[in-house]
Parts: sequence; C-alpha cells; structure tokens
Amino acid sequence: MAEGSFTGFARPAVPTPQEIRDWALDPYSVAPEGRQWDLTLATDELVDTWLDLAADATCPKRSFALHVLYIYAGDAVRTKFRVHSRKRVDRLLEKAGESRDQYVGLWAANTEALIRQPDLFDYHEWCNGGLVRRPRRLNPGPTRR
Repeated sequence: MAEGSFTGFARPAVPTPQEIRDWALDPYSVAPEGRQWDLTLATDELVDTWLDLAADATCPKRSFALHVLYIYAGDAVRTKFRVHSRKRVDRLLEKAGESRDQYVGLWAANTEALIRQPDLFDYHEWCNGGLVRRPRRLNPGPTRR
C-alpha cells in the first residue's frame, strides 16, 4: 500500500482519540495537509492518547506522539499553566512514570526540569521537534532564589 492521506478523520482539525489512534497505527498514513497540524493536537482531550502512543515501541507515529507531548508540556509551562492546568500536567507525569519506555521517561524528566526552571523553554526544542530528533536529558542549572 502506498503512503497517502488518512481518510479516517471526520474533522482533521479536531480528531477524536480513536481517530488519532487509527491514524498513528497505520504505517502508510501521512499527516493531513495544513500547516502546524501538530500544534492543534496538543490538547487535554488527546494527551492521554498521545502518551499511550509514545510509549508503544511498535507505533509507526511514535516520534510524532512524543513531539505532541513536548508541545503540550512546553505550552503548559510557558503559559504558566493557563493553557493546560498544573494538575493535568502532574497527572500526565504520574501516568508517564508508570511507563517503562525510555523516551517517555526522558520526556517526563525534561518536563519536570522545565517546570522547575521555565527558562529552559526553547521553542525549537519543545515545539519544533528538537528534543525528539535529538533525545537528551536537559540539565537545569542551579536554581535561582
């Protein structure tokens, strides 16, 4: 089967968790046309689905799922938790802690570092996939008092 547009989205701008799951598990599907689709997917409604997909080593869109998790966390911290509540982020981190996946663990460690030190936020790293393409643990400097 050739790579192609996924036809399973009723509304690509607001997909359901099941539509995301079906798209992510299809090795031939590509992202819908349109700029910055990834940014529209970092929502409270979809974040648990992204975490599940990011932790699935067999998921063809695993890197994309991780990328959306980084966008979600970055947006939460850089907006001082106005976009996504601290409670919601903490619950997601707790769920990520139950995963044995190294990339999900790295995401959680980097998110916790960002919460402690918000100036670690760099748009390219958190929202343009830098931390997914070059996975590494962010090392926060000493905390300022």
